[in-house]
Amino acid sequence: MAENTFESLLVISAHAGDFVWRAGGAIALAAARGARVTVACLSFGERGESAKAWREGKKLDEIKQLRRGEAERAAEVLGADIRFLDAGDYPLVESPELVDSLVRIYRETTPTAVLTHTLVDPYNGDHPAAARMAMNARILAQAVGYDAPGDPLGAPPVFSFEPHQSEMSGFRPDVLLDITEVFDTKRDAMRCLGAQQHMWTYYEDLAARRGMQLERNAGPNLGVRQGTRSEAFVRHYPHVTDRLS
Repeated sequence: MAENTFESLLVISAHAGDFVWRAGGAIALAAARGARVTVACLSFGERGESAKAWREGKKLDEIKQLRRGEAERAAEVLGADIRFLDAGDYPLVESPELVDSLVRIYRETTPTAVLTHTLVDPYNGDHPAAARMAMNARILAQAVGYDAPGDPLGAPPVFSFEPHQSEMSGFRPDVLLDITEVFDTKRDAMRCLGAQQHMWTYYEDLAARRGMQLERNAGPNLGVRQGTRSEAFVRHYPHVTDRLS
């Protein structure tokens, strides 16, 4: 496909696997359409999301390398560039330094859309922490007087991807993205994450369930067929348009 130099997707992920489970389809779809996709991975998920490796007796540095390798392979499959900030997890501690790092990534990549976690997740405090920093960094990156390289950011829309426990996080999607054409790519990327193999089937099933909702809401004129796969998102800012449709 022809390269689209005007589209840039930034994904801010708390842990090494989050961007794959929750937004792998969106990433693969954007990359397939010629967009630049950048994943900012705040931690490797080495303490809280690598139970299998700990039970196998691996040490912290070994687990970091394991999860880094998995995330790099998954990002390559999806067509994304990935950055690791190695900020630690459980807890992921919010800091001005970490926010500043994200501001610099915003200014560098000039995203036309941003994906990150929900602001509520009672099962994992790292996820809302990542979302808060992503939102704060966006605001700072827009400020003309903020001391960071690059021009002030515009106003890219920010979407929260679906948390693992949707109902408990108050997640009510208002965007359903058809990822059917790249679902096999997402599946291949998920298979790169051997440390969390128990998640594979869950997210395959979730894509099918969200796909059924997309079919129900798409209407007869959008070319949506049975067997659709979808990812769900929530917008944080108003959709700006000159036509309601």
